[in-house]
Amino acid sequence: MKILAFGASNSSKSINKKFAVYTARQIKEAEVQIIDLNDYEMAIYSIDRENEIGIPDLAHSFKKTIRQADAIVISFAEHNGSYSVAFKNVMDWISRIKGDTWESKPFFLLATSPGRRGAQRVLDAAVKGFSHMGAKVIASFSLPSFHANFDEENGITDLELRNAYLTQLKIFREQTM
Repeated sequence: MKILAFGASNSSKSINKKFAVYTARQIKEAEVQIIDLNDYEMAIYSIDRENEIGIPDLAHSFKKTIRQADAIVISFAEHNGSYSVAFKNVMDWISRIKGDTWESKPFFLLATSPGRRGAQRVLDAAVKGFSHMGAKVIASFSLPSFHANFDEENGITDLELRNAYLTQLKIFREQTM
């Protein structure tokens, strides 16, 4: 099984990328492919631009990476209660390519932030919206106060949060393996 993992952020120090990669690597029997949204930077989507230049090769490359995965783990950064512009732009471009945007792949959707809500608003939007775009959302989890509740070696340090996370991870593993 091949799991694609990425943080839905273009920050070079993305805590969401760390969280997505950590999560994908918890499934020991899987091959993990990690991508960086910075490698898919494109002009801001508009119908005029699409009509003028077509769909960029980077959008096709991203979509091919989605197609080649068996399952996907994304952790969302929250920018003003919504997706980061970097992620939203990639999603807008790939939604213009024929077929379901997310290729009917199973997803584990995550979110984290330094704050107490853990990017819950953007996670709620993704959980609701992704199913309308061809994703099978299997599990989801929001980690609040990332720096206080996460250690790169040990993962989630708060016992209650860890147990809730492990429940979602188990559901994802059982439905994708």
